[in-house]
Amino acid sequence: MLHATLHRLITEDPARMKVLQLVRELHLSDCWVAAGFVRGRVWDHLHGRPSSPLPADVDVIWFDVEDTCAQRDAALEATLRAMDDSVNWSVKNQARMHARNGDQPYASATAAMRCWPETATAVAVRLTAADRIDIAAPLGLEDLFSLRVRPTPRFLAEKYPVYLERVRSKNWQRTWPRLDVQMQ
Repeated sequence: MLHATLHRLITEDPARMKVLQLVRELHLSDCWVAAGFVRGRVWDHLHGRPSSPLPADVDVIWFDVEDTCAQRDAALEATLRAMDDSVNWSVKNQARMHARNGDQPYASATAAMRCWPETATAVAVRLTAADRIDIAAPLGLEDLFSLRVRPTPRFLAEKYPVYLERVRSKNWQRTWPRLDVQMQ
């Protein structure tokens, strides 16, 4: 049910579909558009609002252990900007992000999402060659659709201050007042 709703919300949003089409043209392995791109669309819907503009940055994640240099991500961002410079693209190969995040190496883009700060953020979508929407939600969709912001296990323990600062800086409740932001 939640997967079907998310699928509908994304396919009914022309701006998000355009982003997914452009990202698909990169032909990257294990590639997704994630985080606020999905989260904001769902929260707008649950607040009875029309779809907000795309987030300040559109997070494109992918996974390839053979191509982990940051310059490759920068080149991919430049390629996407050449296709559509109205979007602030943020491309990150998750095969290298574990080092920055102090985690063990990730096995895939979806595995990396398990280590993100909030459960509601760890959701991604992609457009297949057959024009079907795939959904990755390694921590489920329940928190996202329940308007619940809570830390993932790593951010409930040793990274809790990072979670608190992120909640403060994002100030999501200003835009989506019905959110239930979990604090210890």
